[in-house]
Amino acid sequence: MKLGFYIILAAQFFSALADNALLFAAIALLIALGSPDWHTPLLQIGFVASYIILAPFVGAFADSLPKGRVMLISNSIKLFGCIVMLAGAHPLIAYIVVGFGAAAYSPAKYGILTEYLPPGQLVLANSWIEGLTVLAIVLGAVLSGILIGPDIANNMLHWWNVPLINTGIDTAPELAIAIITVIYLIAALFNLYIPRVAIDHKPLSRSPVFLIKEFLHCYKLLWKDPLGQVSLAVTTLFWGAGATLRLIVLAWAATALHYDMGEAAKLTAWVAVGIAIGSVLAAKFVKLDHAVKVLPVGITVGLLVLLMIPVTIPLPATVLLVTIGAVGGYLVVPMNALLQHRGHLLMGSGSSIAVQNFNENLSIFAMLALYAWMEKMEFSITIIILVFGLLLSGIMLALYRRHGHDQDKGQM
Repeated sequence: MKLGFYIILAAQFFSALADNALLFAAIALLIALGSPDWHTPLLQIGFVASYIILAPFVGAFADSLPKGRVMLISNSIKLFGCIVMLAGAHPLIAYIVVGFGAAAYSPAKYGILTEYLPPGQLVLANSWIEGLTVLAIVLGAVLSGILIGPDIANNMLHWWNVPLINTGIDTAPELAIAIITVIYLIAALFNLYIPRVAIDHKPLSRSPVFLIKEFLHCYKLLWKDPLGQVSLAVTTLFWGAGATLRLIVLAWAATALHYDMGEAAKLTAWVAVGIAIGSVLAAKFVKLDHAVKVLPVGITVGLLVLLMIPVTIPLPATVLLVTIGAVGGYLVVPMNALLQHRGHLLMGSGSSIAVQNFNENLSIFAMLALYAWMEKMEFSITIIILVFGLLLSGIMLALYRRHGHDQDKGQM
């Protein structure tokens, strides 16, 4: 791999570390403000709404400039949202601003891979990206869990107070957000040194009407392509399920394992560890031209989720979460690589990733809305897990029945 690839990895790692730590810090801030439980999924719903609203524009934006510059601009927006939250804005509002930056960041961070690397290295590159992203998720959960925990937070708050200077940082969530701001600054420094790659699919117009029409054209084009269709469907389902599962684990850990918020945040990291393991296995055993063959693996993810219901002991809970993550990682890495490859060939990497993000975040929006409704209706966590697991397995079974017999389509 080229040196520039590792700079891209570093920029992505620190940005993802801040993103994932900020989620738990924002949830802790909501709790500190006395917000109702169903505000927690609303936090992420507002975040993903940015992806949905900006989808017709962020792909063209990513393709109109060198992608390293796009990543710098987008990271700066996320940094601003973090500062706004620290300054006292309501977390639901400030997190939407962070979502705007994340929506613009995603097409660039994945799109630059297809422009900077040859197709033969895409699965390996994706395994690196997913692996480091997962490491960022793990460390983000652990870091936020430590920072919002009462013991360490109290000691750090005492250290943070500077004589004669009022920092305005008086609670553990505020301290966590302040440290996360520094991490965003580190990501911005790496953004400055990302290699400049030639623009190969520059948009023909910046008119909003044109961009919406172009987005709809790309949307239809990717869904009509057989390989694009199956990879888009699987990644859409996976990331919608993943975002919801993170919140489910928080609620399940509180009920089944009697964990506090800090301990529960750390527990979610084990799913990410599993995804890293699955990503490594996928990079070793799955080739791009046989990516469709991993479809049957997806059916087991929902069944594994159902096994959470009887578990009430920490060790089996950890093993189960790692297993769920590993199976999911083995499924999504080849599908991601396949989708990027087809998108790059059909329309340009930035536009294809924007279409992918639009679909994935519609899925996240729908699943989080269902979860928020069940929370508001005061469904037990057992019923929520049951509905979620059966829904996930059922949709994957339908996808396998539709596309599983077309494995010959996996030949590039």
